Amino acid sequence: MAKSTTEKTYRFIQMFYLFAFFGFGALFPLLSVYLEQEKGLNHTQIGIVLSALPLLTIFMQPIWGMISDYTRRPKLLLIIAALAASMFGLIYPWMQIFPTLLIGIICLAMFQSGIVPLSDSLSLSFVQKNNKEYGNIRLWGAIGFAVAVFVVGRVTDHTGSLSWIFYFFSLALFLSIISLLQFPKRADEVSVSFRTGLKILIKQKPFLLFLVSTFLIFGPVLANNYYFGTFILSVGGTLSGVGLAFLLAAGSEAPFMKFSQQIINRFGIIFVIIFSASVSCGRWLLYYFEPSSEVVYATTIVQGISVGLYIPAALLLIRELAPDDVRATAVGIYSAVGNGLGNAVFTFLGGVVIDFWGVNGMYGFFSGMTFLGILLVFKVNRWTNSSRKELTA
Repeated sequence: MAKSTTEKTYRFIQMFYLFAFFGFGALFPLLSVYLEQEKGLNHTQIGIVLSALPLLTIFMQPIWGMISDYTRRPKLLLIIAALAASMFGLIYPWMQIFPTLLIGIICLAMFQSGIVPLSDSLSLSFVQKNNKEYGNIRLWGAIGFAVAVFVVGRVTDHTGSLSWIFYFFSLALFLSIISLLQFPKRADEVSVSFRTGLKILIKQKPFLLFLVSTFLIFGPVLANNYYFGTFILSVGGTLSGVGLAFLLAAGSEAPFMKFSQQIINRFGIIFVIIFSASVSCGRWLLYYFEPSSEVVYATTIVQGISVGLYIPAALLLIRELAPDDVRATAVGIYSAVGNGLGNAVFTFLGGVVIDFWGVNGMYGFFSGMTFLGILLVFKVNRWTNSSRKELTA
C-alpha cells in the first residue's frame, strides 16, 4: 500500500513539472517577440523588462525560503505562488506602455520565482527519502517546455496574436495546482541558518570561483531562451519555426537528463561540466557567423548536452564543494547566482548589445563570456585537486 502511494506521489510530482514548465515554455521564449511586435518596445526596453524576471528571482527566492521555513507550509506556498502568477498572466496583455509592462512583469515574477525552488525542495526531499531519481522528475519539465513552445508557436502563427502566450501560461499553471494535491507537505528542515551558511561558504574559494563560472556559462544559456525567438526570425524563420526550434532544443534535454548520472559516473563531474559548457560556447560562436535557418534548426539539439548535462553536473559539484552542513544553503546561492543574477545580467546586456551590434553580435558576446567561464572551471579543478592532495599527504 505504501509503495502504491509513493508511486502515485511520484507521478503527480512529474505531472506538476510537466504543467509548470509547459507554462514557462509557453511564455518566456516568445515574450521578447511579444514585447517588440505587439507592444512596440525597443530592445533596450525589452532587455530591462526581461531582466526583471531573473533579477526578482535573486531577491524573492530567499524570501520564499524564509517564509517556508517559518510557516513549514511549502505546499500551501507553492499553491499561492502558482495561482497568483497565473492570475497576473491573464492581466498582463491588457497593459500597454513601458512602465506598466515593467511593473506587470515584476508582479508576475514575484510569484513565479517561488515555483521552482519550492517544488524542487519538496521533490528533492521526496526522492531522497524514497530512493528515486530527480532527473526522472526534471525531464518532464523539459518535455513540457518543449511541447509548449511548439504548440504555442503554431497557435500564435495561425491566429496572428501573441497574446496566447499568456493564456497558455495561466492555464498550465492552474492545471499544475491540481497535481499539487498529491504533493508531499513538507521538505527537509534546514539545520543551519542562511546567514551562518553564507559566512561558511564565503571562505570556500573553489565554491566562489565556480559561482563566477556558472554566472558566465549559464547566464547566456538562460538569456538565450528570451532572445532565441528573435534570432530565428532574423534568419528567416517564422513563429511556427520558433516553436519547432524550441521543441528540438528543449526536447533534447530530456534524454540527457535521464542518463546524466551514468554519464557523470563514467567521465567525472568536471569533464562533463567543461564539455557541456564548450558545446554552448561553440553554439554561440556559430550563431555569430550568421548561419542559415537550416543550420540553426539542426544545431538546436545540442542544447540537450549544454543544459541536460550541465544542470545535474553543476548541482553535484556544488554539493561536493560545500561542507556537509551548508549544502542546502550552497544550492540556494548557486541557484540565485546562475538562474537569477546571471540570467538577469545577460538578459539585460543581450538587449543592449542587440541594439548596437544586432542579435549575431549578442551571440559573439555570449561565446566570449562562456569561454572565460570554462577557463575558471579548469582553475576550480586545479584547486580541488590540490586540496585533495593536501588531505591525503
